[in-house]
Amino acid sequence: MAGAASGSTVPRRQLGRHLRELRNRARLTVRAAATALEWSDQKIWRIETGQTSMRSLDVEVMCRVYGAGAELTEGLMGLAKETKNRGWWHSYGDVIPAGFDLFIGLEGAAADMRQYIKDLVPGLVQTEDYARVLIQADNPDVDPDEIERRVHVRLARQELLTRVTAPPTLELALGEAVLRQPIGGGEVMTRQLNRLAEVMDMPNVSLRIVPFSAGVHQGLMSGPFTILRFPVNGDGRPMEPPTVYMEGFTGDLYLDKSHEIERYDRAFTSIWEAAMEADGTRNMLRQAAKEFAR
Repeated sequence: MAGAASGSTVPRRQLGRHLRELRNRARLTVRAAATALEWSDQKIWRIETGQTSMRSLDVEVMCRVYGAGAELTEGLMGLAKETKNRGWWHSYGDVIPAGFDLFIGLEGAAADMRQYIKDLVPGLVQTEDYARVLIQADNPDVDPDEIERRVHVRLARQELLTRVTAPPTLELALGEAVLRQPIGGGEVMTRQLNRLAEVMDMPNVSLRIVPFSAGVHQGLMSGPFTILRFPVNGDGRPMEPPTVYMEGFTGDLYLDKSHEIERYDRAFTSIWEAAMEADGTRNMLRQAAKEFAR
């Protein structure tokens, strides 16, 4: 992998994707952009494919040429600073503005996702009321209009599971605690658990509950995580390397080294083997929904 010695390639790849989209939106060819910036075509290509780190000042110039707004420019400049990070982890909370969500870009580009969550329903399968309760709890000082905007963004993300062109496959392992914590009260939980049972009928979604009775499995040590894999190019190679994502309270974690992916693949296999089969999962969801409805 190019640049592997510099740590995760995630910020470089994400920055390249955003800059390519901005250039296309401005209707500039690579040659026209290179001419305007007084760079080579090769340099533009390396930037857009995540092959090189960048200075925030260079990103600012590109955004100006491409006609990007101030907020997006600020976010991309913050991301550029992370392309020089040599650590094995990337915590974006202190450099990238709130709402500039890198994971949404990866999620939308993925062909296959494997996700383990132990105590909350993940965003892709949340109901509107459940999402609103969590977003309000996580943002107690945010005004109601902004809360609603964030709810809308979360629900809009779910459309990728039903999109006409190449919807991703999703393997979702949920801890039994997801069914027991009364998020938002009985009515909210009843609708949410019924929603999970309905999701199981989608052809590209597999959902399993890991019961408390499963005992020890790798998820107890790993914590929640998502493994994303991406479509292959015409030459049979993935458009982007697999990536593990973990959401943090003060910043998110992205891993993409091969040994890291292998370890999380093994963890997910252990979790999946500890989970209930489809029929048992569906029955547990329906029974829990009835208990909350009483």
